[in-house]
Amino acid sequence: MKLTVTPRAQEWFKQELQLEPEMGIRFYGKVYGSTNVHEGFSVGMSVDTPEKPLAQTKVGGLMYYVEENDDWFFTGYDLVVDYDEKLDEPTYLFEKNSDFKQ
Repeated sequence: MKLTVTPRAQEWFKQELQLEPEMGIRFYGKVYGSTNVHEGFSVGMSVDTPEKPLAQTKVGGLMYYVEENDDWFFTGYDLVVDYDEKLDEPTYLFEKNSDFKQ
């Protein structure tokens, strides 16, 4: 799984969230809503300390990650985190992971 945070999304997180050292922004699957590949589930986000990251990336000094126990939600996909200017919030796009084999 690859995790990508666009520069526009990075700016939003930097402005909206205050992180302590060693903290990161965690993405996870939650009940309700939908994504471009999940019906009845959407992406949640929290500020937390990474324990067992499945995927992680550091952008502009901020750590973004997905924990191993959320593998059920992300298996077979890469996650692109972008920013929706009209809604003034992050958006989440799942792209098929070409390395994934069932």
